[in-house]
Amino acid sequence: MPRSKRVIALAATAALLAAVAACASDIDRAVGTATGFVSHQLCSAVFVSKLDPDEFYQQAIAPSGGPIGFLFGREIDYEHTKVSATFAGLGTSEAVYRGQLGCLISHGPPAPAVDIEAPAPAAPAATAPTDPRLTAALDHVFAETAEAPHRWTKAVVILHDGKIVAERYAPGYGVDTPIAGWSMTKSVTNALIGILVRQGKLSVNGPAPVAAWADPADPRHTISIDNLLRMASGLDIGDSVHAGFTSIFDRSTQMLFVERDMAGFAMAAPRTGPAWRYADGNTLLLSRIIRDQVGGDAAAVIGFARRELFDKLGMQHVTLEFDATGTPIGSSHMFAPARAWARLGQLFLDDGMAGGDRILPAGWADYSATLTPGSETYGYGAGFWTNRGDSDGARIRLGFGLPADAYMARGSFGQYVVIVPSARLVVARLGLAYTPYDDMETVARLVAETVGALGASAMR
Repeated sequence: MPRSKRVIALAATAALLAAVAACASDIDRAVGTATGFVSHQLCSAVFVSKLDPDEFYQQAIAPSGGPIGFLFGREIDYEHTKVSATFAGLGTSEAVYRGQLGCLISHGPPAPAVDIEAPAPAAPAATAPTDPRLTAALDHVFAETAEAPHRWTKAVVILHDGKIVAERYAPGYGVDTPIAGWSMTKSVTNALIGILVRQGKLSVNGPAPVAAWADPADPRHTISIDNLLRMASGLDIGDSVHAGFTSIFDRSTQMLFVERDMAGFAMAAPRTGPAWRYADGNTLLLSRIIRDQVGGDAAAVIGFARRELFDKLGMQHVTLEFDATGTPIGSSHMFAPARAWARLGQLFLDDGMAGGDRILPAGWADYSATLTPGSETYGYGAGFWTNRGDSDGARIRLGFGLPADAYMARGSFGQYVVIVPSARLVVARLGLAYTPYDDMETVARLVAETVGALGASAMR
């Protein structure tokens, strides 16, 4: 880094630290969040996804550090399957790989190991498109910008009527590579809740089964599962809409990378009103409800998820990560190949049916895609982003060219599963984008070009 830029970066560092210097615990939590992010994501990339660590760091982590990224240090211990990260000598975090449980940031004594069966065998080779127009569409979405910000598209899978019609992978990625879905994991949590609703074990209405809120006098007592799915709980647990370096000061981000018991942290938050607020803590509370309903630990959650969802959809090589209490990090930390993510979208396209079996309650897909009052600025449903209803968010996506009936699982840095019922289409795109709107404009172009290539057969 040139000396002038380094001086500017050091000044920026001093300003950031001075802003929170009044309270040492604020500094500790912010630094712990930053180093936790680096250690956890790098651990998962190396040991879960088997990616090149230097390339992943430069593409996925370094841009988040902004002008002070050079102050981070990292070390990978392959023998003990762990990654440590430091920041300017102010703090250190360590993440440990736990096999099929993925990676966990160390907070005190390590969590007990869980014996889980080996992953599924390798999948068939990628399906090349037979239509040159689909080939051109893939060329466009994989085309890289000459300078930052980059889009770094890593995988695309296109399903039409449930069949793969096109897919492509970047070097170092393949049909079996588990890729971080970030907030697309919220849509998986939605599906697991839906299964429990279909089984009669949960209801989206009425008070959520959270023991800490059982007292009718507690302002949080009336919070429902529907409120949590729709980010309308009114809990004061931060804001997860925007991802970036300043997120280290956000309560929801700190929950993910500093707290040992993530759902417990969210559970203790006060309720400030009914306003819509997109925050990961809502989904961590749903994750705790799932854990408690299916057996109370990580092994029970994985068994339930595989038996009732992943296996029935043919979702292989999936790693769902957990906090130290055995609660799935259902807001952001599932890793799965692009095909698996696309098959999740197909489940919702088919209104919760798979292989002739009903997985989700009838109408659950439309429920998930229905606009949540108060979210009009962004366009949010229940665990999905939606173009349906009158919202600024939908107008932006429509302006980019996404169909009016589309809704999507969406995660930070350009993770998408776009569902277009009118075209019987599912488009999964995963990558490491730092472009505006998480590269939504490029994804919308991919969808539009796919619909154009499929022609009349895509619109029914």
